[in-house]
Formats: sequence, structure tokens, C-alpha cells
Amino acid sequence: MDNERPPTLRTVGSAGEETTARAGGEPLRPSVGVNATAELVLDLLAATGLVPTDKLALVRGRTGHGSLAQAIVDEGVASSDGIARSLAVRFQVPLVDLALTGFEKEAAEQIPLHVLERVVAIPFAFADGTLRIAVADPGNLHGIDELRLATRYPLELGVASREDILHEIKRLARASEAFGTRAVLEEVDADLGTSEDEAADLEVDDGISDAPLVRLVNSVIFQAAEDGASDIHFEPQEDALVVRFRVDGVLQEMQRIPKRMAPGVTTRLKVLAKLDIAERRKPQDGRISLNAAAAGRMLDVRVATLPTVEGEKVVMRLLDKSRRAPTLEELGLSDAMRVQLSEIIAKPTGALLVTGPTGSGKSTTLYASLTTINRPEINIITVEDPVEYRLNGVNQVQINQRAGLTFATALRSILRSDPDVVMVGEIRDGETAKISIEAALTGHFVLSTLHTNDAPSTITRLNEMGVEPFLTGAAVSGIMAQRLARKLCSHCCEMYQPSVDELLQSRVSPDVAMASDGMGFYRKCGCPRCNQTGYRGRVGIYQLLTMTEELAQLAVARAPREEIERAALAGGMKTMWDDGLAKVAAGLTSVEELARILV
Repeated sequence: MDNERPPTLRTVGSAGEETTARAGGEPLRPSVGVNATAELVLDLLAATGLVPTDKLALVRGRTGHGSLAQAIVDEGVASSDGIARSLAVRFQVPLVDLALTGFEKEAAEQIPLHVLERVVAIPFAFADGTLRIAVADPGNLHGIDELRLATRYPLELGVASREDILHEIKRLARASEAFGTRAVLEEVDADLGTSEDEAADLEVDDGISDAPLVRLVNSVIFQAAEDGASDIHFEPQEDALVVRFRVDGVLQEMQRIPKRMAPGVTTRLKVLAKLDIAERRKPQDGRISLNAAAAGRMLDVRVATLPTVEGEKVVMRLLDKSRRAPTLEELGLSDAMRVQLSEIIAKPTGALLVTGPTGSGKSTTLYASLTTINRPEINIITVEDPVEYRLNGVNQVQINQRAGLTFATALRSILRSDPDVVMVGEIRDGETAKISIEAALTGHFVLSTLHTNDAPSTITRLNEMGVEPFLTGAAVSGIMAQRLARKLCSHCCEMYQPSVDELLQSRVSPDVAMASDGMGFYRKCGCPRCNQTGYRGRVGIYQLLTMTEELAQLAVARAPREEIERAALAGGMKTMWDDGLAKVAAGLTSVEELARILV
């Protein structure tokens, strides 16, 4: 494709005519497929010389397996926003930032949803009788013809990120399926009337009387799935049932359901989780399997109820069964740390322990390690509660407390099944700790998690759990401590140079503050893309302790944590502050966020 061809100009009228020409008057041939524009972007990238030729060839090779535009993004050749900017310049059409402009519901309803999904377009506004519409591929003439024929209004085209358009289409689909929370609340309100007795009547799951309530609960769950929430909290308070989502590790209040609807909502959740709806005095726990197709997620939901003075609190943990396990490269490890970790997990025996508080990504790190070492010639068995990722070629065991299948009992059975690698989801008691450490000494490689504040504390913690100190020094190959910090939103973060006083106010130690004086850091601002929080997504903060002969001797001598830490630091171990500040300097997170999770 000729990179010097002049830009395309397009005008679409309401009478059905379309004029498409190049600057020299040459007619433009119709697009031969949906990947034509992506090919144009690849040619533009090739012309810059910034992307290696082999990388571009790899992307072109994926044409037959799906969207080439998506392949460009997946391979890291260009971002979805970058593709949109290139196309806007090439076709001389406006660039539309849907996260900032949003879309008008009346405009979006002018074209059928199935047409928008097929063309990847979203009408976002009316302007002087013209329907303004954002498309992902302005070179797809057949798609634009379909849009023109689907409405009686003339069109004004713009280009937007494919990712943003698909996100808005999902929102539109949810609204069209009557999952709008406000409308459902009004319907439930009308059904309930004004008395609490009528609210209690909805506790009978007859499938008819609680139909509006079912849609209310569905709307909350699917909204959480779409927002990428890890937990949903239904909290009864004096005047309302408060719904909060945990997104990127932080709770956010999403809505308040009228108090008199609380019994019906709680009962509906308990019915889904197959819990006893008559028992309100003691905690219960159950599970739900959901297909959140609108959000593109297969969910395994753990449900826990807790009696409070205002009523039953319900917490739902959302586990995405459809997601794939990450790789070591995707964890955000520094190059040196990734090399060290790769050497540890390549050993045929020993133990890798990952430590940190609940929700710090420990299991994700273990799965990334398993993905790296998984191959047909070794037998890998895991025992987990719950099974968060499904791995091909790996035997995964789900804990069942009611059946008596605990970590300890499952681990004993696993060791009789000729494993090469064993992953224990969590070391919760001394018995599991002893079996795991002994297995690491008898020809197996063991991976597990533990709850301690940092890596050196893990050695003393194992001693406290009853593991013999000489076993700890001999069996443990490495210990990784980690936290998850929220990533700065790349669309709104700003650079600044903090003073020493500002760093000290952020609870940075004086030594680190003095060393960081004059460095360029980034801080949050807030925009519609990140829901005004300034953060979007999370990144890992790590500390890796590699067992040495000196540390093993300290473990045998039952040395205190401080002495073990000094020896590890002298041997090259970095603190989590060191790793975190490197990510702050790289613009991935902020000093305030680092202080929040580490101090």
C-alpha cells in the first residue's frame, strides 16, 4: 500500500448519496474488508521505522485468527487510542474521546444495536439535525453505508478508540435489556407498596412475585462485573441498604437501595447461593455460578452472610473463570527480579513462598510461575480454595471443608499421586506447613502462600507454626512479598517535582525523601475514564528473598526478623519501598498510593 497517497474526504448525506474522493479527484475503491484500515495503520507504522519488521510480520500473520486491529493492540505494536489518532489524521475526520463526551441516549437509539455491534460504531450526539457518530474504522465503506441506511438523519463521522466504542455499546446493551437500576428500583418500589409486610412477602422465591427484584439484583451484579469489581458489599444501615464495589482494591459506594427492599434483596441473594433463607442469626457461605455475557465474564461468586445489628450483610467475591493465567513478564517484576524468580522455579526441588495480605495478588504470582514451568513431562497438582484459574495440563483440586477435604488431607493424598510440582493455595496451619516443607525436601517443588508483612518475617513465621528451623533453611528456595498498588490513569496523571517536605508528609522516610529530592514524579488528577479517582488498574510491588547459606544458618539459630533482614539486604535483597519508588519514577503509581499500601 502506497504510504504517500493523499487523504480521503467523505461526506454522507441524508438523501442516500455519498461522495468519496481523493484530493486528486481519483475515486476511492470500496474497502475490501474490515481489516483494510488496520492494514493502513500497519503500513503507516512500517513507514516510521519505529516498530521492528518481525513484529509487524507477526501481527499480519494473525489476520486469519480475528481482527487485525485487535492483533495490533494485543501485540503491543500500537494502542487503541493511537490507532484512532492515526486514522483521524489519515481520513481527516474529528477524533472523538467518548470517555469525555459520553453519548446521548436519544442519539444512540436512532440506529439498531445489532448494526452498531457489527460496524463497531456509536452515535453520541445530535447537532443541527445531524447525527454525530463515532466509528472505529472510517475506511469500512460497507459499514458506513449500513449506518446511513439505518437512520433517516444525515451522518457526521468521527473516529474513536475501538475499546471505548465497545465499552459504550456494552453500556447501551445493558440499558436496552432493562437492567437500568433506576427503572428497576421504581418497579420494585411499585410492587412493594409502602408496608414492610409486603416486603417480607418477596422472600418466597416463586419466580413471579419477585421478578422486579430479580432484575434489581441482576443489575447490581452485572454492573459490578462490567466495572471489574472484585467484591460486592450489601450493607444494611439505618436508612438504606448500601451497595459498595471494591474496584482496584478500594471500596466505592455505588447506590443506596431503600431500607424496606433490603429483606427481599438479601433473600434473593441467599436463594441464588442455596443458603437457608430462614436462618438470619448466624453466618452462612455459599457459591453462585454466573454467565455475565454482557461483561464478557464467566463468574464464580462466593457469597458470605454476616448478621449485624441493622440486618444481614452480604459480601460477594467475584472470580472470573474465563480469564487466563498471566505470565511472569505480565506481573510487573523488574528484570533482575524476574531472572532471580525464574532461576528459583526452574529448580526440581525446594519451596517458593509468596506472602502478603489478603488481596495482594499472591495466587496470581503462583499461577504465573506454574504457567512458566508447565510442560508435558512433569506432573503438576494443585490444591486450592477456590480454583481461580483453569490451567491446561494441571491437576487442580478444590478444597471441600464439608466433605473433610482440607489443605492438610488433600496434601497427603497429593504426595501419594507421584507429583513433580505441588501448589498449595495457602498455608493456614502448622500441619499444612510441616507437610509442605517436608515435601520440598523429598524431591518435589512446592509453591504456596502465607500471610506475613514482608519476606524476612516468613522465616520466623514458619518457626512459630512449628516447622523445625533446620527444615526451613534447607527447604525454602525463595520468598516473595508483595502488595498491589493502584496504577495512575494514563489519561489524566501529571508530572511534578515534590519537595522533601511533601515526601515526608506522604510518610516517606527521611533518607528516601532526601535521595528523591528533585526527581520527577507523577500524581493523580481524575477524569471520566478513571471515574475521577485518578487510578485505573493495579501494579505489583515486590520484594524477593533468595535463600543463601548465611540466611539458612540464621534460620537454624532462630535469629530475630531484624537480623535476617539485615543479612538479606546485605546480600542484595531490595525492600518493597525500593521497588515501589522505581515504579513511581516510571509513572506507574504515585508516592501517596505507595505510602497507603506500605506504611
